[in-house]
Amino acid sequence: MHHRVHELARRLAALPGVAYILVLQAIVFGSVAQGFLSPLNLTNIGTQATILLMLALPMTLVILTEGLDISMGAVLTLCSVVLAWVLVHGGGIGLALAASAAMGLAFGVANGTLVSYLGMPPFVATLGTLGMAQGLALAITDGQSIVGISAQIAFMRADVLGIPLVLIIAFVAYFFVHALLYYTRFGTYVFAIGGNREALALAGVHARAWHAGVYVFAGLMVGITGLLLVARTNSGHPTAAFGMEFDAIAAVAVGGTSFERGEGWLFGTLLGVLAVGVMRNGLNVAGVSSSLQVVAIGLLVIAALLIDALRRRA
Repeated sequence: MHHRVHELARRLAALPGVAYILVLQAIVFGSVAQGFLSPLNLTNIGTQATILLMLALPMTLVILTEGLDISMGAVLTLCSVVLAWVLVHGGGIGLALAASAAMGLAFGVANGTLVSYLGMPPFVATLGTLGMAQGLALAITDGQSIVGISAQIAFMRADVLGIPLVLIIAFVAYFFVHALLYYTRFGTYVFAIGGNREALALAGVHARAWHAGVYVFAGLMVGITGLLLVARTNSGHPTAAFGMEFDAIAAVAVGGTSFERGEGWLFGTLLGVLAVGVMRNGLNVAGVSSSLQVVAIGLLVIAALLIDALRRRA
Protein backbone atom coordinates (compact mmCIF):
# COMPACT_ATOMS: atom_id res chain seq x y z
CA MET A 1 0.00 0.00 0.00
CA HIS A 2 2.83 2.37 0.97
CA HIS A 3 4.58 1.55 -2.32
CA ARG A 4 1.44 2.42 -4.32
CA VAL A 5 1.05 5.76 -2.53
CA HIS A 6 4.72 6.54 -3.20
CA GLU A 7 4.34 5.61 -6.89
CA LEU A 8 1.21 7.80 -7.21
CA ALA A 9 3.04 10.73 -5.58
CA ARG A 10 5.98 10.26 -7.97
CA ARG A 11 3.68 10.31 -11.00
CA LEU A 12 1.83 13.41 -9.77
CA ALA A 13 5.16 15.17 -9.23
CA ALA A 14 6.12 14.41 -12.85
CA LEU A 15 3.04 16.18 -14.21
CA PRO A 16 3.65 19.70 -15.56
CA GLY A 17 2.02 22.67 -13.83
CA VAL A 18 -0.51 22.93 -16.66
CA ALA A 19 -2.16 19.67 -15.54
CA TYR A 20 -3.09 21.26 -12.21
CA ILE A 21 -4.24 24.43 -13.98
CA LEU A 22 -6.54 22.34 -16.23
CA VAL A 23 -8.22 20.83 -13.15
CA LEU A 24 -8.58 24.29 -11.60
CA GLN A 25 -10.06 25.67 -14.84
CA ALA A 26 -12.63 22.88 -14.96
CA ILE A 27 -13.69 23.59 -11.37
CA VAL A 28 -13.88 27.39 -11.80
CA PHE A 29 -15.56 27.53 -15.23
CA GLY A 30 -17.82 24.60 -14.36
CA SER A 31 -19.16 26.53 -11.38
CA VAL A 32 -19.47 30.03 -12.89
CA ALA A 33 -20.42 29.28 -16.53
CA GLN A 34 -23.63 27.31 -17.00
CA GLY A 35 -23.29 24.48 -19.53
CA PHE A 36 -19.49 24.62 -19.58
CA LEU A 37 -19.09 20.95 -18.58
CA SER A 38 -21.84 19.69 -20.90
CA PRO A 39 -20.75 17.03 -23.44
CA LEU A 40 -21.71 19.43 -26.26
CA ASN A 41 -19.46 22.21 -24.98
CA LEU A 42 -16.57 19.85 -24.20
CA THR A 43 -16.76 18.56 -27.78
CA ASN A 44 -16.86 22.18 -28.92
CA ILE A 45 -13.65 22.89 -26.96
CA GLY A 46 -11.98 19.95 -28.71
CA THR A 47 -12.99 21.04 -32.20
CA GLN A 48 -11.99 24.66 -31.53
CA ALA A 49 -8.59 23.55 -30.22
CA THR A 50 -7.86 21.41 -33.29
CA ILE A 51 -6.31 24.22 -35.35
CA LEU A 52 -4.22 25.35 -32.37
CA LEU A 53 -3.00 21.76 -31.88
CA MET A 54 -2.03 21.51 -35.56
CA LEU A 55 0.21 24.58 -35.06
CA ALA A 56 1.49 23.69 -31.58
CA LEU A 57 2.72 20.21 -32.62
CA PRO A 58 5.28 21.46 -35.18
CA MET A 59 5.98 24.51 -32.98
CA THR A 60 7.13 22.04 -30.29
CA LEU A 61 9.66 20.55 -32.70
CA VAL A 62 10.87 24.02 -33.71
CA ILE A 63 11.29 25.12 -30.07
CA LEU A 64 13.08 21.85 -29.23
CA THR A 65 15.77 22.93 -31.72
CA GLU A 66 16.08 26.21 -29.76
CA GLY A 67 14.16 27.94 -32.57
CA LEU A 68 10.94 29.88 -32.99
CA ASP A 69 8.46 30.35 -35.83
CA ILE A 70 6.37 33.49 -35.47
CA SER A 71 5.27 33.31 -39.12
CA MET A 72 2.87 30.38 -38.56
CA GLY A 73 -0.31 32.44 -38.13
CA ALA A 74 0.33 34.58 -41.21
CA VAL A 75 1.38 31.56 -43.31
CA LEU A 76 -1.76 29.67 -42.20
CA THR A 77 -3.86 32.67 -43.22
CA LEU A 78 -2.15 32.77 -46.64
CA CYS A 79 -2.61 29.00 -47.12
CA SER A 80 -6.32 29.25 -46.28
CA VAL A 81 -6.73 32.15 -48.71
CA VAL A 82 -4.97 30.19 -51.48
CA LEU A 83 -7.15 27.14 -50.78
CA ALA A 84 -10.34 29.21 -50.88
CA TRP A 85 -9.21 30.99 -54.09
CA VAL A 86 -8.63 27.66 -55.86
CA LEU A 87 -12.06 26.39 -54.78
CA VAL A 88 -13.84 29.56 -55.95
CA HIS A 89 -12.09 29.36 -59.32
CA GLY A 90 -13.30 25.85 -60.07
CA GLY A 91 -10.55 23.69 -58.59
CA GLY A 92 -11.48 20.57 -56.67
CA ILE A 93 -10.74 20.00 -52.99
CA GLY A 94 -7.69 17.88 -53.84
CA LEU A 95 -6.10 20.60 -55.96
CA ALA A 96 -6.97 23.26 -53.39
CA LEU A 97 -5.40 21.26 -50.56
CA ALA A 98 -2.31 20.60 -52.68
CA ALA A 99 -1.95 24.34 -53.39
CA SER A 100 -2.30 25.15 -49.70
CA ALA A 101 0.25 22.49 -48.72
CA ALA A 102 2.67 23.72 -51.41
CA MET A 103 2.41 27.29 -50.13
CA GLY A 104 3.08 26.16 -46.55
CA LEU A 105 5.97 24.03 -47.78
CA ALA A 106 7.51 26.97 -49.66
CA PHE A 107 7.52 29.11 -46.51
CA GLY A 108 8.88 26.17 -44.51
CA VAL A 109 11.78 25.84 -46.95
CA ALA A 110 12.38 29.60 -46.75
CA ASN A 111 12.41 29.58 -42.93
CA GLY A 112 14.62 26.49 -42.78
CA THR A 113 17.11 27.95 -45.27
CA LEU A 114 17.32 31.32 -43.49
CA VAL A 115 17.71 29.80 -40.02
CA SER A 116 19.80 26.69 -40.66
CA TYR A 117 21.92 27.47 -43.71
CA LEU A 118 22.24 31.27 -43.49
CA GLY A 119 22.43 31.35 -39.70
CA MET A 120 19.80 34.05 -39.17
CA PRO A 121 18.20 34.25 -35.70
CA PRO A 122 14.86 32.35 -35.90
CA PHE A 123 12.86 35.32 -34.58
CA VAL A 124 14.27 37.67 -37.23
CA ALA A 125 13.97 35.17 -40.09
CA THR A 126 10.36 34.25 -39.33
CA LEU A 127 9.46 37.89 -38.68
CA GLY A 128 10.48 38.53 -42.29
CA THR A 129 8.45 35.63 -43.69
CA LEU A 130 5.52 36.69 -41.48
CA GLY A 131 5.48 40.05 -43.26
CA MET A 132 5.68 38.38 -46.69
CA ALA A 133 2.81 35.99 -45.94
CA GLN A 134 0.68 38.76 -44.46
CA GLY A 135 1.23 40.97 -47.49
CA LEU A 136 0.47 38.17 -49.98
CA ALA A 137 -2.75 37.21 -48.16
CA LEU A 138 -3.97 40.81 -48.33
CA ALA A 139 -2.89 41.17 -51.97
CA ILE A 140 -4.69 37.99 -53.12
CA THR A 141 -7.95 38.94 -51.40
CA ASP A 142 -7.70 42.71 -51.80
CA GLY A 143 -8.59 42.81 -48.11
CA GLN A 144 -11.94 41.03 -48.66
CA SER A 145 -13.08 37.57 -47.59
CA ILE A 146 -13.32 34.88 -50.29
CA VAL A 147 -16.79 33.37 -49.85
CA GLY A 148 -19.12 30.96 -51.67
CA ILE A 149 -17.22 27.76 -50.89
CA SER A 150 -19.32 26.16 -48.13
CA ALA A 151 -20.66 23.40 -50.42
CA GLN A 152 -17.16 22.14 -51.35
CA ILE A 153 -16.04 21.82 -47.72
CA ALA A 154 -19.30 20.59 -46.18
CA PHE A 155 -17.72 17.14 -45.66
CA MET A 156 -15.39 18.66 -43.03
CA ARG A 157 -18.39 19.11 -40.72
CA ALA A 158 -19.20 15.39 -40.84
CA ASP A 159 -19.16 12.97 -37.91
CA VAL A 160 -17.62 9.50 -37.89
CA LEU A 161 -19.36 7.22 -35.37
CA GLY A 162 -20.54 10.35 -33.58
CA ILE A 163 -17.05 11.89 -33.39
CA PRO A 164 -16.47 15.12 -35.39
CA LEU A 165 -14.09 14.57 -38.31
CA VAL A 166 -11.87 17.45 -37.21
CA LEU A 167 -11.31 15.75 -33.82
CA ILE A 168 -10.26 12.54 -35.60
CA ILE A 169 -7.82 14.59 -37.72
CA ALA A 170 -6.41 16.10 -34.50
CA PHE A 171 -5.91 12.63 -32.95
CA VAL A 172 -4.20 11.32 -36.11
CA ALA A 173 -1.93 14.39 -36.27
CA TYR A 174 -0.94 14.04 -32.61
CA PHE A 175 -0.07 10.35 -32.85
CA PHE A 176 1.80 10.89 -36.13
CA VAL A 177 3.99 13.64 -34.65
CA HIS A 178 4.43 11.59 -31.46
CA ALA A 179 5.71 8.64 -33.50
CA LEU A 180 7.92 10.95 -35.56
CA LEU A 181 9.48 12.55 -32.49
CA TYR A 182 9.99 9.49 -30.29
CA TYR A 183 10.44 6.57 -32.70
CA THR A 184 12.40 7.89 -35.70
CA ARG A 185 15.90 9.15 -36.46
CA PHE A 186 14.35 12.54 -37.29
CA GLY A 187 13.01 12.86 -33.73
CA THR A 188 16.34 11.81 -32.22
CA TYR A 189 18.08 14.52 -34.24
CA VAL A 190 15.48 17.14 -33.22
CA PHE A 191 16.36 16.59 -29.55
CA ALA A 192 20.07 16.54 -30.38
CA ILE A 193 20.00 19.78 -32.40
CA GLY A 194 18.63 21.63 -29.38
CA GLY A 195 20.59 19.73 -26.75
CA ASN A 196 23.95 18.76 -28.25
CA ARG A 197 24.48 19.86 -31.84
CA GLU A 198 28.27 19.37 -31.60
CA ALA A 199 27.80 15.64 -30.97
CA LEU A 200 25.75 15.37 -34.17
CA ALA A 201 28.50 17.05 -36.18
CA LEU A 202 31.12 14.74 -34.66
CA ALA A 203 28.97 11.76 -35.61
CA GLY A 204 28.99 12.91 -39.24
CA VAL A 205 25.31 13.90 -39.30
CA HIS A 206 24.26 16.75 -41.61
CA ALA A 207 22.72 18.72 -38.76
CA ARG A 208 21.90 21.74 -40.93
CA ALA A 209 19.76 19.66 -43.31
CA TRP A 210 17.85 18.03 -40.44
CA HIS A 211 17.45 21.43 -38.75
CA ALA A 212 16.01 22.93 -41.94
CA GLY A 213 13.77 19.87 -42.19
CA VAL A 214 12.06 20.82 -38.93
CA TYR A 215 10.91 24.13 -40.44
CA VAL A 216 9.94 22.40 -43.70
CA PHE A 217 7.79 19.92 -41.76
CA ALA A 218 6.22 22.81 -39.83
CA GLY A 219 5.38 24.59 -43.09
CA LEU A 220 3.75 21.45 -44.50
CA MET A 221 1.64 20.99 -41.36
CA VAL A 222 0.53 24.63 -41.57
CA GLY A 223 -0.40 24.15 -45.25
CA ILE A 224 -2.58 21.14 -44.43
CA THR A 225 -4.18 23.07 -41.55
CA GLY A 226 -5.38 25.62 -44.12
CA LEU A 227 -8.24 23.22 -44.93
CA LEU A 228 -9.36 23.12 -41.28
CA LEU A 229 -9.33 26.92 -41.04
CA VAL A 230 -11.39 27.35 -44.21
CA ALA A 231 -13.83 24.68 -43.00
CA ARG A 232 -14.26 26.52 -39.69
CA THR A 233 -14.76 30.01 -41.17
CA ASN A 234 -16.51 28.97 -44.42
CA SER A 235 -14.28 31.50 -46.18
CA GLY A 236 -10.76 32.59 -46.97
CA HIS A 237 -10.33 35.56 -44.66
CA PRO A 238 -7.20 37.74 -45.10
CA THR A 239 -6.55 38.01 -41.34
CA ALA A 240 -8.16 34.78 -40.09
CA ALA A 241 -5.17 33.33 -38.20
CA PHE A 242 -2.99 36.38 -37.57
CA GLY A 243 -1.58 36.11 -34.05
CA MET A 244 -2.46 32.43 -33.64
CA GLU A 245 1.25 31.57 -33.47
CA PHE A 246 1.38 33.25 -30.07
CA ASP A 247 -1.30 30.90 -28.72
CA ALA A 248 0.74 28.01 -30.15
CA ILE A 249 3.94 29.26 -28.47
CA ALA A 250 1.98 29.74 -25.24
CA ALA A 251 0.63 26.17 -25.42
CA VAL A 252 4.13 24.75 -25.96
CA ALA A 253 5.62 26.84 -23.14
CA VAL A 254 2.78 26.01 -20.75
CA GLY A 255 3.24 22.33 -21.62
CA GLY A 256 6.76 22.40 -20.21
CA THR A 257 8.95 22.52 -23.33
CA SER A 258 12.10 24.52 -22.67
CA PHE A 259 13.35 27.17 -25.10
CA GLU A 260 16.87 25.95 -24.35
CA ARG A 261 18.69 22.60 -24.18
CA GLY A 262 16.22 20.66 -26.35
CA GLU A 263 14.06 19.58 -23.42
CA GLY A 264 10.35 19.00 -23.91
CA TRP A 265 7.38 16.68 -23.82
CA LEU A 266 4.84 16.41 -26.64
CA PHE A 267 2.03 15.30 -24.32
CA GLY A 268 2.70 18.47 -22.33
CA THR A 269 1.99 20.44 -25.52
CA LEU A 270 -1.36 18.65 -25.83
CA LEU A 271 -2.20 19.65 -22.25
CA GLY A 272 -1.09 23.21 -23.04
CA VAL A 273 -3.38 23.34 -26.09
CA LEU A 274 -6.29 22.11 -23.95
CA ALA A 275 -5.50 24.71 -21.25
CA VAL A 276 -5.50 27.55 -23.81
CA GLY A 277 -8.66 26.15 -25.46
CA VAL A 278 -10.48 25.75 -22.15
CA MET A 279 -9.44 29.27 -21.10
CA ARG A 280 -10.76 30.84 -24.32
CA ASN A 281 -13.97 28.80 -24.31
CA GLY A 282 -14.67 29.37 -20.62
CA LEU A 283 -14.16 33.12 -20.96
CA ASN A 284 -16.41 33.15 -24.06
CA VAL A 285 -19.17 31.29 -22.21
CA ALA A 286 -18.73 33.74 -19.31
CA GLY A 287 -19.03 36.69 -21.74
CA VAL A 288 -15.49 38.07 -21.30
CA SER A 289 -14.21 40.29 -24.16
CA SER A 290 -11.54 38.98 -26.56
CA SER A 291 -9.00 41.63 -25.51
CA LEU A 292 -9.17 40.46 -21.89
CA GLN A 293 -8.82 36.85 -23.10
CA VAL A 294 -5.35 37.71 -24.43
CA VAL A 295 -4.44 39.00 -20.96
CA ALA A 296 -5.76 35.75 -19.46
CA ILE A 297 -3.62 33.61 -21.80
CA GLY A 298 -0.56 35.60 -20.71
CA LEU A 299 -1.42 35.01 -17.04
CA LEU A 300 -1.95 31.31 -17.81
CA VAL A 301 1.59 31.02 -19.23
CA ILE A 302 3.12 32.82 -16.24
CA ALA A 303 1.15 30.72 -13.73
CA ALA A 304 2.09 27.38 -15.33
CA LEU A 305 5.78 28.28 -15.64
CA LEU A 306 5.80 29.62 -12.06
CA ILE A 307 4.38 26.35 -10.73
CA ASP A 308 7.05 24.37 -12.61
CA ALA A 309 9.83 26.70 -11.39
CA LEU A 310 8.71 26.44 -7.75
CA ARG A 311 8.47 22.65 -7.94
CA ARG A 312 11.98 22.41 -9.43
CA ARG A 313 13.36 24.46 -6.52
CA ALA A 314 11.57 22.25 -4.06
